[in-house]
Amino acid sequence: MASKKKILIIDDEPDFVEAFRMTFGAKRYEVLTAFSKAEAQEVMSAEPDVVVLGTLAPAGQSFTTRQWLKQHPRYKDTPILVVDAQYEDRFTKGWRRFEGLQLEAEDYVTKPVEPASLVPRIQSLLEEAIRKIRVLVADDHTMVRHGISALLALQKDIEVVGEAVNGQDAFEKVVQLLPNVALMDILMPTMSGLEATKLISKESPQTKVLMLTQYDEEENMLVAKRAGAYGFIPKKAASSDLVTGIKSVYAGKYFPQSFAEIGAS
Repeated sequence: MASKKKILIIDDEPDFVEAFRMTFGAKRYEVLTAFSKAEAQEVMSAEPDVVVLGTLAPAGQSFTTRQWLKQHPRYKDTPILVVDAQYEDRFTKGWRRFEGLQLEAEDYVTKPVEPASLVPRIQSLLEEAIRKIRVLVADDHTMVRHGISALLALQKDIEVVGEAVNGQDAFEKVVQLLPNVALMDILMPTMSGLEATKLISKESPQTKVLMLTQYDEEENMLVAKRAGAYGFIPKKAASSDLVTGIKSVYAGKYFPQSFAEIGAS
């Protein structure tokens, strides 16, 4: 039998917390509760699947709790549903305007709200959280492939579904494995990454190609974009940009912004 999904609600209004607990307990969720940031920091060790971040006094405590969650190496990917205070309570326990501009959450509602209305929202967050971006790594250097795969294995929402040793191998594995993103070196034997990218963009357009190469001149970026690539990352910047780049091209966006502007004029 599958284990119950765990929801942590962080809120200092006991009536709202109890109504939430009753509603989601009846839906066979395991509900964890915290009435302050300090309590939330302790309860997070149970690793809930979703956090509902409600109202905490004084104003600013919800914001700093969200900051702590997003900066924590174990909890930073946990989906957050923010339940803000109703307008007249914003100055005492809600999100202040400058905090709201920095809000990073998967969903947002304001009080008053019935816990029952949050059920479909939380179900959607849970469904989204278990989806993984399927990635193919194509590079003719074994150590590079293994290093990238090891780095991506640390991400909850990314799964390396295969590795390829050249462009031809990459194209064949894209057709076979249907990854969401193909990481592609430019220079490879048998078939270059550029030729493979052209084939992939034509025959398997649902797979977005992200070039990962040591050749970062603008000319190479332009050629890669014309071949159908959605992104371009120099290997020297791979450790810092790789995950962001994968998520961006998966969403159908060019990465980085400078790549989007290449050839636009």
